[in-house]
Amino acid sequence: MTQAPSTPKAVRRRHDREIIALAVPAFGALVAEPLFVMADTAIVGHLGTAQLAGLGVASALLMTGVSIFVFLAYATTAAVARRVGAGDMPSAIRQGMDGIWLALLIGVAVVAVIVPTAPAVVDLFGASATAAPHAITYLRISALGIPAMLIVLAATGVLRGLQDTKTPLYVAIAGFVANALLNLGLVYGAGLGIAGSAWGTAIAQIGMAVAYLVVVVRGARRHGASLRPDAAGIRACAQAGAPLLVRTLSLRAILMIATAVAARLGDADIAAHQIILTLWSLLAFALDAIAIAGQAIIGRYLGAGDTQGAREACRRMVQWGIASGFALGLLVVAARPVFLPLFTSDANVQDAAFAALLVVAVSQPVSGIVFVLDGVLMGAGDGPYLAWAMLATLAVFTPVALLVPTFGGGLTALWGAMALMMSVRMITLWLRARSGRWIVTGATR
Repeated sequence: MTQAPSTPKAVRRRHDREIIALAVPAFGALVAEPLFVMADTAIVGHLGTAQLAGLGVASALLMTGVSIFVFLAYATTAAVARRVGAGDMPSAIRQGMDGIWLALLIGVAVVAVIVPTAPAVVDLFGASATAAPHAITYLRISALGIPAMLIVLAATGVLRGLQDTKTPLYVAIAGFVANALLNLGLVYGAGLGIAGSAWGTAIAQIGMAVAYLVVVVRGARRHGASLRPDAAGIRACAQAGAPLLVRTLSLRAILMIATAVAARLGDADIAAHQIILTLWSLLAFALDAIAIAGQAIIGRYLGAGDTQGAREACRRMVQWGIASGFALGLLVVAARPVFLPLFTSDANVQDAAFAALLVVAVSQPVSGIVFVLDGVLMGAGDGPYLAWAMLATLAVFTPVALLVPTFGGGLTALWGAMALMMSVRMITLWLRARSGRWIVTGATR
C-alpha cells in the first residue's frame, strides 16, 4: 500500500515544527551571550568609573575580535548538517572536530598576539590614562579565555549541524550563572577587582568549552569518529570559512562607518545612535535564530539530496522572516515612548532617536528576509557568493552614509542609509535564492 503524498498544509506544519524546535533554543543561547558583558558591567561598575571605562574598552576589543571568527560556527553548522543529511554520522562528527581543532589553533594565535600588544592596542583605542591600566589588565587575562570562546563557537556549530540547539542553550545558561557567581566571588570576595572579573569570565568560558567537548567526544566515540587533528580537514575548514570571514569583516565595517558618521553629527546623535544600535542588535538576535534554523535544516536537506524539501523549507522560512519582521516592527513603534526613557532623560537624545526608530521599525520585514536568506545560503555552503554580495553592499552603503553630514537629515538619514544597506542585501540574496544556484546536493559542496 502506497503512502498518500503530504498535503501543502502538512508540509508547512512539518517545517514549522522544525523551525520552532531549532530557532527558539537558538534565540535563548544568542541572548545569553550579551548577558556575559552585562553581568561584568554591573559588577565592575561598582568598583569605580576608571574600572568601568577600562572594561568598556577591553570588552569592546574582545567582542569585536571574537565576532570576526563567528564563521567557525556558521561554516561548521553547514558542513556537519550536510553529512547528517547524507546519513554519515561519523563523517559529520569528524568534520566538526576539524572545526574545533581550527578554532583552537586560531585561539592560540590570537592570544599570542593580544597578550604582548595589549598596551599598544588599548592606547590605539584612546583609553584615558586612568582607564588604560584596568583595560590592559582585563584584556590580558580575558584573552586567555579566547581559545575556549572560539571552541565554543565551533562546537556550537557542530551541535547545530546535528540539529541540536537545546544543548547550546543549556550550556549558555550555565555559563552565564557561573560567570556571574565567579565575578562576584573574585571581584569582591577575593578582592581582586577588575582582574577578578576577567578571571571569572575566562574560567566560565573554559568551563563552557569543556562542556561542549564532553558532548562532542561522547558523540565521536558512539559513532567511531576519530578525535585526532587532520591537517587536510582543518585546511578544508579554513578554506570554507574564509569567504564567511570576508562577509563578517564587511558587515563590521558597515557598523563602524555608521558609528563614525553618527559621531560627526554631534553628541546627542551619537548617544541616540548607540541606543538604537543596541535595540537593532537585540532584534537581530531574534531574526538570527530563524537563520540558524535555516543553516541546519537546509544543510540537512541538501546532504540528503532532497532539493524539493530544501526549496519548500526556504520558502517557509522566508514567510517566517517576513512575519517576524512585521511583528518586531510593530513592537518597536509601540514601545518607542517607553523604550527611550529607559536609556536617557535627555530630550535632545530622545528627539534624535524617535524618528530614526521609526525607520528601524519599517525596515524590519526586510531584515527578516535578509537574515533568513543569509542562513539558507550559509546552510547551502554558498560562502563565496555571500562574501561578494556583502562587499557590494559595503560599496553601496559607504558613500551614501558618508554624505549624510553633508546633505543633512541627521540620524534619521543615517538609519535610512542602514535601511538601504539591508535592502541591497535583500536584493542580492533574493536573486541568488531565486536562481537556484545555491542548491548543490551531496555530503560535501
